[in-house]
Amino acid sequence: MKRLVVVILFCIIGIGEAQNSGNEYIQEINRWHEQRITSLTRPDGWLSLVGLYWLKPGQNTFGSDSSNAIVFPPKAPPQIGRFILQDTTVVVEIFPGIQVQTAEGRVVTRQVLQHDLTGNPTLLLYGSLIWYIIKRGNQLGVRLKDTLAITRLQFKGIERYPVSSRWRIPARFVPFPQKHYIEIPTILGTVVPEPSPGQLVFRLNGQEYHLDVIQEKAGDPYFVIFSDETNGKETYGAGRFLYVAPADRNGMTVIDFNKAYNPPCTFTPYATCPLPPPQNHIPVAIRAGEKQYQSEFHH
Repeated sequence: MKRLVVVILFCIIGIGEAQNSGNEYIQEINRWHEQRITSLTRPDGWLSLVGLYWLKPGQNTFGSDSSNAIVFPPKAPPQIGRFILQDTTVVVEIFPGIQVQTAEGRVVTRQVLQHDLTGNPTLLLYGSLIWYIIKRGNQLGVRLKDTLAITRLQFKGIERYPVSSRWRIPARFVPFPQKHYIEIPTILGTVVPEPSPGQLVFRLNGQEYHLDVIQEKAGDPYFVIFSDETNGKETYGAGRFLYVAPADRNGMTVIDFNKAYNPPCTFTPYATCPLPPPQNHIPVAIRAGEKQYQSEFHH
C-alpha cells in the first residue's frame, strides 16, 4: 500500500471535542470531499492513469509502434527507447532524437530508474505522458499516466450518500499483543502482508463489529480496507477505503464512514489495488461515503 493514497484524503476529527452541529458537520465532510476530488483530478492523479506494463528480464522496447514489447498510446513516438531489466534493476535507454526528460527537466539518454516503493520514483516525461517504475511483489512494471487522459478531462464527480452523523461511530482500539501482520489480497491475485497494530471495535445497530487496521508507523492514521453489503450493488464491488484518526490516550477514536472512498481501481483498470481481507467484511449495508463511480470502465 505504501503511499497508495495521499495524505490530503485524511482529515482528522478531534477526539473528545464537542459534537458539531448538523450543518457544520455536513460542511466539514463536504470540505473533505472537495479535497479528495482535488487530489483525484490532479494532472498526475489516478484519473490520468492510462497504462501498466510488466517488464520481462532483458530488453523491453517501448513506443507507440506495435512492434515494441511495450506499446504506448498513439501520441507517443513510434520508437522511444528500451527498458533493460536485470535482477531488480531497471535502466532506461532513450533513442537519439527523442526528447524524454526527468521531472527536473534533464534530458535523458540512459539512466537507472528508481521504483515507487523507494518513495522517490524516477519520473520520465514526454509531452503529456508521464511514466515511472512500480514494484509489486517480485514484479517490476511501467506505470503510464497522461495529463490529458479522457478519464480525467471528462470526470464529472462521484455520487455520495447523504451525509449523516449516524455513520460517525465511536470505536475502541484493541492492540494485538505482539507484532502482527494481516494478509491483504490484491487485484493482481497476490497477497501482501501489511503491519497491523490492532483492531477497531465498534457497535452498529446493537451489534459489535471489528476492523483490522493497517498502520505503517506509530502515530499515522489507521488505514482500513473494508467491505459491506452495498458492494457490487450501490458501491464498488471490491470494497472501499477509509482513514481513521489514531486512538487517544484512552484507546478511543471515531470511525466516520461518511469518509469512505473508492479505491483507484474504481476509475482505471491499470491500478494495483489492495482488497479487503475477509475479516473486514461488515455484514451491514454501510450507506455512507462514496457510491460506485459511473464511467465507461467496468470490471
